[in-house]
Amino acid sequence: MTGTSGGAVPTERTGSTERTGDTGTGPSRRLVVLRHAKSAWLEGVPDHDRPLAARGERDAPAAGRVIAGTVGTPGLALCSTAVRARRTWEPVAAQWDTPPPVRHEPRLYAAGVPDLLAAVREVPAEVGTLLLIGHNPGLADLVLTLAGDGVGDTLDRVRAKFPTSAVAVLSWRGAAWADLAPGTALLTAMTVPRGTAR
Repeated sequence: MTGTSGGAVPTERTGSTERTGDTGTGPSRRLVVLRHAKSAWLEGVPDHDRPLAARGERDAPAAGRVIAGTVGTPGLALCSTAVRARRTWEPVAAQWDTPPPVRHEPRLYAAGVPDLLAAVREVPAEVGTLLLIGHNPGLADLVLTLAGDGVGDTLDRVRAKFPTSAVAVLSWRGAAWADLAPGTALLTAMTVPRGTAR
């Protein structure tokens, strides 16, 4: 998938049940935060256009398997327009027979917490699980901003490092994504999937 999906956003297809420990009201929602897979540094190639490195090509499908196994199928994916983010999304999307719709958002490239949170808050209320694919340091900062608490050592691990292909799952309750506020979510999972070298 290389373009922005238009039209209505379908209701998500729910997979496994995830623990929710937030204290808000309304439907349980999940935000899945995925940092793009390892990218290559090529002379003369602008940062926005850098492709995945060989390791990134191995790790991206592994990240997709983790996401599919943890949350089922998201209702929507928001993805940075950077090539390395798009190339991460493609093997992630291949994990589902019917992938979630994707919106490629230019503002997610090099975005900080304000822009990331603004994009999330614009997601339609019927989306219960949202996948966000982007870049550091913005993504790690967003996770730490939203998480009022974490399961086990998840928060400490994000604070220490949020490496390429890292997957964080935040759970919260709210009537709409527009209501998502700092400190209102529970960080239920933090995983760093790695593919196997051929």
